[in-house]
Amino acid sequence: MDVSDECNLKFLELIAKSNSRFIIFKVENQEVVVEKLGIPDEAYEDFTASQPASERRITVFNFDFITDQNFQKSKIFFFSLSPFFKGRSKVVYASSEDRFKSQLDGIEVELQATDSSEMSLGILKGRTL
Repeated sequence: MDVSDECNLKFLELIAKSNSRFIIFKVENQEVVVEKLGIPDEAYEDFTASQPASERRITVFNFDFITDQNFQKSKIFFFSLSPFFKGRSKVVYASSEDRFKSQLDGIEVELQATDSSEMSLGILKGRTL
């Protein structure tokens, strides 16, 4: 499974330039590709609404938050959204995801979810502590 150069480039731009709020990746023709970029002012709700309900996706989200000490911070979340399904597609995504994740330097939190309810804003906030 290959990873397109665009995937790594867009991830590095998300970290260094904050020119995207999130990136949704998918496996297409045996390659991980960028499916959608979220513009910087999009909210978390826009991110979760962009997730397909019945298809597996790999996503990253740049989450801005205020600490208990009143400091502005951000963390890069890596999501594996995998609706319940079986078969070859599940195996292809699992192997692609592990390889792809190992190439992304800057992931701070990883979450697995079977639907968008398992990646609620409350869960993100809880993982920032």
